[in-house]
Amino acid sequence: MSVAESWSRVMNLLRQHAPADHADLPGPATEQMLVAAEERMGVPLPYDLRAWLLQNNLDLPEEDVDDDVACCGFAGFPDEGSFFLGIRAMEKLYANRSVAGGFDPPDQPDHPFWRNEWIPFVSDQDGWMGKFVDVRDGRVGRWFVGEITITGEYESLAHYFDSVAEMLTKIADGNHPVCEVAEGRLVWS
Repeated sequence: MSVAESWSRVMNLLRQHAPADHADLPGPATEQMLVAAEERMGVPLPYDLRAWLLQNNLDLPEEDVDDDVACCGFAGFPDEGSFFLGIRAMEKLYANRSVAGGFDPPDQPDHPFWRNEWIPFVSDQDGWMGKFVDVRDGRVGRWFVGEITITGEYESLAHYFDSVAEMLTKIADGNHPVCEVAEGRLVWS
């Protein structure tokens, strides 16, 4: 299944089961936005990440951005503590994580905490943890500051979105331990 199909499945489930949350989400990024971000970051966006952003650019409207936090996005989606990043938020977090030499720490190229080839697409508010796409192979990994970074947690962005769709299905069926839908929104306990 392609990333576009996997994301459409997520959006259809959200529209069906949490329509108020779905209605909050913005439309797509433009090709010009993506090219400009790539130029500023100095790294190309992987095909799947680009295809996803061209469907939904999940940046908050400018007036809702909180400059006091490292990252901001639509709270409660995909889970309670983190959110999907739009291209502006990705670029900001990437700039904060990016390091001279390409990886951190510089003496551990095979097991770094961060590589400049990783583009974050999910984060918590502080930018301390999240998920990234590896531009080298398209696999999805996760970081948590102070812990070993996990690479290849998901084979692709499509596989990750499939897991989000499975979670939304469990929530809709009332089979999720810490989330339910109330008044058209995902509510985490």
